[in-house]
Amino acid sequence: MTRSTHPSTKHVASRQGKKTAQGKTPVKLLVAMTGKASPAKAATGAEPVFAYIASLPQPQRGIAERIDALATKSLPDIQRAVKWGMAYYGVDGGWCFCSGAFVGHVKLMFIRGTEIKPEPPVTPIGMGKSTRGVELASVDDIDERQLALWIEQAATMPFVGGKKR
Repeated sequence: MTRSTHPSTKHVASRQGKKTAQGKTPVKLLVAMTGKASPAKAATGAEPVFAYIASLPQPQRGIAERIDALATKSLPDIQRAVKWGMAYYGVDGGWCFCSGAFVGHVKLMFIRGTEIKPEPPVTPIGMGKSTRGVELASVDDIDERQLALWIEQAATMPFVGGKKR
């Protein structure tokens, strides 16, 4: 799962000019994570997340679809939203993890990842001190068993904002 990243923050268009089956032009993905992963508008609910995923170019779309399916299978009462250009997943009014597409990979990030065992290996920039995750360059990088365990653990400790009591 190692890959080199380009330090530029320029937008790179994938399949420029081509449209998805839903008639939308795929979103532009950032080369490096410096804020929003995509220009997707913030919205709550499954439909905005499905639209965000459908707008992604391949292979990011396939990876995001597998993550969403695994999240649904692991947590039947899952809540979804698009926030900061990424798909967020939660339970009981708190967010547990998010998935964002970037050029060359998808980041799956667990908001309280330092509390998950084993701790996911990647410390994403700009996502908070306790966030940990993985970078997935292809659907072959997905270890469904491990991701399901992390998703289930994350659901036991959703982040609802504010300081810990």
